[in-house]
Parts: sequence; C-alpha cells; structure tokens
Amino acid sequence: MKEERYDVLVIGAGPAGSVTAKTVAEKGLDVLLIERNTEIGLPVKCAEFVSRHIERFVDTDPRWICAMPKGIIIYGPGGSQVRLLTDGSDAVGYVLERRLFDKSLAQQAAHTGAEVRVKTRAYDVIKKDGYVKGVYVNSAGEDMRIFADVVVGADGVESYIGRWSGIDTRLRLTEISTCAQFLICNVEVDNDNCKPIFDSTIAIAPRGYAWIFPKGDGLANVGLGIGGDISGEGHRALDYLRAFVNDRFPDGQVLAEMYGVIPMSGPVFETVMNWLVLVGDAARHVNPITGGGILQAVQGGAIAGDVIAKAVYEKNVSRRRLLEYEKRWKREFGKALEVGFTIWNIIWRISSQDQVRFFREMAGEIRMKEFHERTFLKEMIKKNPWLLFRFARLIF
Repeated sequence: MKEERYDVLVIGAGPAGSVTAKTVAEKGLDVLLIERNTEIGLPVKCAEFVSRHIERFVDTDPRWICAMPKGIIIYGPGGSQVRLLTDGSDAVGYVLERRLFDKSLAQQAAHTGAEVRVKTRAYDVIKKDGYVKGVYVNSAGEDMRIFADVVVGADGVESYIGRWSGIDTRLRLTEISTCAQFLICNVEVDNDNCKPIFDSTIAIAPRGYAWIFPKGDGLANVGLGIGGDISGEGHRALDYLRAFVNDRFPDGQVLAEMYGVIPMSGPVFETVMNWLVLVGDAARHVNPITGGGILQAVQGGAIAGDVIAKAVYEKNVSRRRLLEYEKRWKREFGKALEVGFTIWNIIWRISSQDQVRFFREMAGEIRMKEFHERTFLKEMIKKNPWLLFRFARLIF
C-alpha cells in the first residue's frame, strides 16, 4: 500500500478545514487538505447567511456574495416581529454562494502552499501505541496510508475521525436538527431582510424554525429545520418544507434541493487528543439559537492552525500542548455557544404561552453596533430578564 507523510493532514475542505490548512501552510509546514467529494463546496448544506463579523477573519470577495440584507426580521409566535438592525452599517451580513465561498477558501489554502486533493475519502485512522498517527484513505480508487504529525478532523457533523480516534462524537436524535432547503426562483422576495420564522405550534417547523433568505435576482433560500426526534415518515423536514413553500410561494420554481443535519448539542469540550484536533461542525461549533457555524468555523480554524503549527515546530503535539486550541476557542466564542444552547433548551421547554411572551418582549426594533450572535444573545436576556432565573434552575 502506498504511503505518504505530511506535517499536518486536514480531513474535510469546508471553511474550518480550509482555514486550518491555510494557517498551517502560512507557517511553512507541509499540509495536505483532503475532501471526499469530487468538488469542493458541493453539495451545499447551509442557509448561507453569515454576519459581517466574518470580515475580521476573511477578505470578502464580491463573487461569493449574493445579497447584503440590511436587517433581520424575526417572526415569532402570536404575530410578534423583531427587527434587527446595525448602526453605521448598510448591511447586517452576507448571504453567500457557499459553493464559491468554500472553493475560495480552499484556493487560498493552496496559494499559501497547502496541497489540496479531492475525491479522497478517509476510512480509518492509523494508530500506534494507542495514538493516532495518520489515516487510511481511498484516493480516486487507490488505497493508501497518509501519516502526519497532527491530524485535523474537519469532517462535519458525522466526525468519523473523532469517533475512530476515541472521542465520542455521537449525537442523540434530540441533539440534532434535520433540515431541508429549496433554492426558489420566480418569487417576490424582500431583498433587504432575512426572515427567520418561529412558531409555537407544530404547523411550520416543530422544535425548529423556517427561514427565507434573499439571494438576489428573484432567488431565495427557503428552508426549515425540525427536531431530529420528531422527524419520521410523513412528517420529515422535507414534508414540512413542501407545505410551507406551497402556502407561501405557490408559483415558485425549485432550482435546487438541499438537505442536512445541524448539531444542536452545544460545543464538544473534548476537541483534542495526542496528534489530533477537531474543528468546525466536528467540534460542534454551531450556535443552536441560529444554527449558524460559518463564523466559528473560520475563527476556530485560524486558532487551530496557529496552535498546530507552533506545536509541530516545538516537536510537541501532545494533548497537553494542543489544549491551547481548546482554551482559545472557549475564550473567543465558547461562552456564546453555551449560552445559545441554554436559551434554545429553555425556549423549547417552556409552554407555548411563554414562547409567545418571549418573542413579544423583544418585539419592535433592536439596533446593535454590529450584528453578532453574542450581541444578539445579550439583547435576548436584556429583553427577557426572567431567562436568568431559568438559567439558574438549569445550572443548579
């Protein structure tokens, strides 16, 4: 069996994997970025919205920006509406073209020296003395062994790399949201606003929400997510989405269908082992309140790449050394993920009357200096101080 060796091997060329590979390559190390699909960026499994906070980590490119909505209108149960706006900015964020966005990040990794390889699927890890030393892959039909000083699992919500290595990445049905989304044309879309739609009943999206995000030129991403334990024959996410689209956009034409799973478990706090690091969805870096993970993916990837490069140069890739990554992502965005997870659980544990009250208390216009999940969570608590008592009950 053919063998190869690299300083760092990154498995999965989504935003987290590509940014990790780019950051490592910038430090002068040999890094291989592999992707199991034949084309990076496909299939798309994302609502594609991200706040402008991403500008701190990625240089924006007009080619992968479809729309720049000025606000977010949240439709709550009971008819309440919350409009989120930012001061001093004409847009709260970007609706991306993910297939181009992902390709751009992988291209940046390649430009900095990373080797990128598609149609390369990892199917097991190589262990020695109980530690991960590399992976077995099938690359374009050829089985081979790839060794590395550090293996990075950026392989999404399934995270087989983490599981094979000894990190419990399994998720219960109650810890996931199953999602379906249509790209629709020939519809009248509010290009100035993204529109999440919550409902306290099971009519639209049980234990989840629907969304309408503009993509320009009469296009929109229309999708929804439901609780994984609710999904079943005749009431899957696709069934609810078809009903929603038939009601709201009866004349719309579907150009693409997308399906996926979002981890709603909150962050995994075991994201490193000796020789191994998990990033992005594999590390559960998704905020359950929004289901968004793009920002955490690029931010976490940059942190991981920096820590990994230093560890390799120091010839110390032990868990203790790599824990710097865990400490840093917890400091940068871990608290927001925890709070989001707690609020999400509170919202779906309270009665439908209290859900109506929750959104009614926020109704109206909320202006922020910059739209960011952390800032939004603070506004939620400010408008609903009774949430603090619910926090205390969950903690104690």
